[in-house]
Amino acid sequence: MLLTIDQLTVEVPGAARPLLGDVSLRIAEGEVVGLVGESGSGKSTTAKAALGLLPTGATASGTVRVEGADVLSLTGEDLRRHRARTVAMVHQDPRAALNPVRRIGDFLLERGAGRNQAVDLLAAVGLSEPERRMRQRPHELSGGMLQRVVIAGALAARPRLLLADEATSALDVTTQAEILALLRTLRAEHGAGLLFITHDLHLAAAYCDRVYVMYAGRVVEERTAQALFADPAHPYTRGLLSCSPTLGATPRRLKPIPGRPPSLGDAFTGCPFAARCPDAEPACDTWSPEPVALADGGTAACRRIPAAVPATAERNTA
Repeated sequence: MLLTIDQLTVEVPGAARPLLGDVSLRIAEGEVVGLVGESGSGKSTTAKAALGLLPTGATASGTVRVEGADVLSLTGEDLRRHRARTVAMVHQDPRAALNPVRRIGDFLLERGAGRNQAVDLLAAVGLSEPERRMRQRPHELSGGMLQRVVIAGALAARPRLLLADEATSALDVTTQAEILALLRTLRAEHGAGLLFITHDLHLAAAYCDRVYVMYAGRVVEERTAQALFADPAHPYTRGLLSCSPTLGATPRRLKPIPGRPPSLGDAFTGCPFAARCPDAEPACDTWSPEPVALADGGTAACRRIPAAVPATAERNTA
């Protein structure tokens, strides 16, 4: 397994609840895994844990392993090597990753690429005239072109794991499709795993092999993309799909999830989604979230799922 996160809990001073609570996630070599949820659900924090990047003052329990290496225990040169060679992140805003007064070539060379390799990388990500792009500065390129530059920089050290954090959400639809196709192609060519973070559940279902849904710092559902889209098990997942626009001959009415996403100042005695859930019962206010094994091999953390068998208990008896 390329990335293994087991029961990761991250707590920060002054918060009423953990930033992440018992998060478990896996990515195999060559697999595209989606991570979806509203803002503040813990998606980016989960991804950054694979880099050993946690908020200042945070305490963590559980394990994060990339190719068997315990990331949370890495320090000094070992941690720098891990961040430089093993895992790479592509952020939403490419301009934030690039120095506006430095040339594109400088950005790639700083990431360990030789000059010839840098030119080849720019060509590989679909930029025309890569020699000329090496001499240009960020303001001379469009947003889509800059995102390709950032992807080229992420690939400079041939990482085993790519983390794409809302990497296409700021792009127009045509450029978004091109970048998604590029990421999938490069992932296949390099044999890397890809964690694709997005707020768009429809996009994740269409693009990923498996999808994890997060709410209030916890994974509430994990399924294959096909199963998640066809038959979502958790009320929160159904809510996300109901409030997402779709293309079709017959438009459907969007149904927003009532209430607001929880903040770190909100504490819960039971299911964090109970206050917003249309199916909630009084017992949900005291039920401790526990992943339930589904017939298709996925999990969902909802007490109302029929024939509930805690997934953790199933693993322990295997």
